[in-house]
Amino acid sequence: MANTCIRILADPVQIKDYKRALNRLEDEIESLTKVFNLAGNPMRLKILFLLHREGQMCPCDLSDVLDISVGGVSQHLRKLKDGGLVKEKKWEKQFPTPSLKKMWASSSHQLMIW
Repeated sequence: MANTCIRILADPVQIKDYKRALNRLEDEIESLTKVFNLAGNPMRLKILFLLHREGQMCPCDLSDVLDISVGGVSQHLRKLKDGGLVKEKKWEKQFPTPSLKKMWASSSHQLMIW
């Protein structure tokens, strides 16, 4: 990459420190990127907000609150589940009920908007 910066002096020690810090965080940055990509959809972000607030909800309830079909909710939940952000919980009648994984509530991935 060509250096086209107009600064007079660069601090090579500081630059090296920043590069090392970013390298140490590479796995976390990759993980957060996946979270933000999944949560970047407004409907999925709403679902995550509701699950964060309630702990667990039936897809039918999510459908009623969000004014979308149960099938639409299920598609979003599948993406969130595949991404590791929610898990399914089976009830007596075998209805899948998504709920937040413990890691979402306790990891560095917790979003501060709530």
